[in-house]
Amino acid sequence: MTANQEMTQELGLPIDHLGIAVEDLETATIPYRFLGLSQVGAEEVIVSQSVRVRVLQAGPNLIELLEPTSPASPIAHFLRQRGPGLHHLAFRVNDLEGELARLSADGALLIDATPRPGRAGTRVAFLHPRWTKGVLVELVEHG
Repeated sequence: MTANQEMTQELGLPIDHLGIAVEDLETATIPYRFLGLSQVGAEEVIVSQSVRVRVLQAGPNLIELLEPTSPASPIAHFLRQRGPGLHHLAFRVNDLEGELARLSADGALLIDATPRPGRAGTRVAFLHPRWTKGVLVELVEHG
């Protein structure tokens, strides 16, 4: 086990970002700007998820505002079911495949058994909210 893996074992996985489902990026960004948050980089469209993402910096943390680009988008479905609000909590991992294998062996319910492309060149996978007691959890591996 590497020193980095030992530290993760001791401290737990670091939060990568919070994902918030919104109907309109422009309108949703206004309150966060009043709170002093600034946009990080350009908006990005993740075609495979039919979502437009705007990232905001909140101190050392990131917030992703997620706007659907299609009525079939998972975010569009979330908005129809629950309305705007917290969509997911994302944790940063160093070895996504290894983490998925470990969690699966421990009985985790995975939405993604294999990584998929995420924002800004990341690879991501989601854990089922039934396993995490109602919270959609994303695991993020940065390239």
